[in-house]
Amino acid sequence: MSVVELKNITKKYSAKGIETLALKGINLNIDEGEFLAITGPSGCGKSTLLSILGLIDEPTSGSYTLANLNTAALSPNERAQVRNRHIGFVFQSFNLIDRLNVFENVALPSRYRRDTSDVIEQTVMQALDSVGMKPYLKKSPAHLSGGQQQRVAIARAIASSPELLVVDEPTGNLDSVSGDQVMALLATLNAAGTTIVMVTHNDSYTRYASRRLSLLDGQITACTTEGLPRAFA
Repeated sequence: MSVVELKNITKKYSAKGIETLALKGINLNIDEGEFLAITGPSGCGKSTLLSILGLIDEPTSGSYTLANLNTAALSPNERAQVRNRHIGFVFQSFNLIDRLNVFENVALPSRYRRDTSDVIEQTVMQALDSVGMKPYLKKSPAHLSGGQQQRVAIARAIASSPELLVVDEPTGNLDSVSGDQVMALLATLNAAGTTIVMVTHNDSYTRYASRRLSLLDGQITACTTEGLPRAFA
């Protein structure tokens, strides 16, 4: 079953009278349980595509269906609700709040949904346990290593069991050992059924993915699956 269906997605930006076409006719299906890695040089459209998938940005034209939901018909408030309930985000910079402890950071999406205390307790503890950070629940992010902070960020992203986990350069601020640990964790989550879309500049980490898309100048130039490259029409 497809979690994501993109049909002829384009994205245009205009600034000072200059128009830039960031995405040019993107067609893409992402199946449930897939781990998709998106690669390409800086400025090729990776971040723009990830923002559209995460409902942070809207396409200029084309259609985006997420878990059978037509996102074009959503109001801004409905888009925010879908992001909160159905999409998890993992960022390069972690985006944790230092004045909140680990538990409170992971609980934020549930609190925005106004879940009950019991539900928050259960979902947060399960998420922290799944990433090996349960012993640190009362710690401030400032007292954690970069790898530990990214694990907390992943716990926050998966606490609501999202249909789609959107991951932007998850190892960009980590050393190689911590980066490998985070990628192994993502692979474990994917093996348990989590659908992941990841942007990465590190070609070695695409081995964790079940499919790799290459972008260049806003277009998909190639698709690699099961180690076999094929042209992308």
